[in-house]
Amino acid sequence: MEKYAIIVAGGKGLRMGMEVPKQFLPVAGLPVLMRTIRCFREYDPQIKVILVLPKEQQEYWHDLCLKYNFSDYYELATGGSTRFQSSKNGLDLIPDAAKGYVAIHDGVRPFVSKETILRCFKAALTYKAVIPVLKVTDTLRYVSVDGSSETVPRSSYCLVQTPQVFDISVVKKAYCQDEDSRFTDDASVVESIGQRVKMVEGNRENIKLTTPFDLKIAEKLCCDK
Repeated sequence: MEKYAIIVAGGKGLRMGMEVPKQFLPVAGLPVLMRTIRCFREYDPQIKVILVLPKEQQEYWHDLCLKYNFSDYYELATGGSTRFQSSKNGLDLIPDAAKGYVAIHDGVRPFVSKETILRCFKAALTYKAVIPVLKVTDTLRYVSVDGSSETVPRSSYCLVQTPQVFDISVVKKAYCQDEDSRFTDDASVVESIGQRVKMVEGNRENIKLTTPFDLKIAEKLCCDK
């Protein structure tokens, strides 16, 4: 069985308020994206990593690799203008005849645990499409167009993380279709062809680094390791 990890890193870091894209920002002395790649290497040193980066960011990334002596092997795909296009470009580097499973992961989630990755790949053997989730702990309210709102049962909702792991043949088939505004993540693309998605437990530390506050949390998580 072949295993791939597509790591999509196309963010511009606008919500960070910084000139450097968030995937390249250092956390405890190492750029976020390098930490993310190493999560998958620690899970399985033989996993085939495909990194998806916008064309205009690839030279900067290459310079960072030289600066930090980062020599982990990966294939490089060029990101598209949307997440759908970026994932598709990454999938195009996997041979059509490949038999196995692929994890598609956000480049700015550098704290996914080995256990979460393992749960996703293990469940994919049976269910073909798997996502890690967390239970909602806050109270949720639904807001109508007119501004009115009401509390909704949080037990009916969950927080979705990555990596989202799929049977290669299933996800490649799903990405043969045209992009649609309904597609909010890779799982929604796969569901659109009739494939059910299995949920497994994620890990609370697997946050998506989006704001300056998230970077403070990231530094703390590194210190606590």
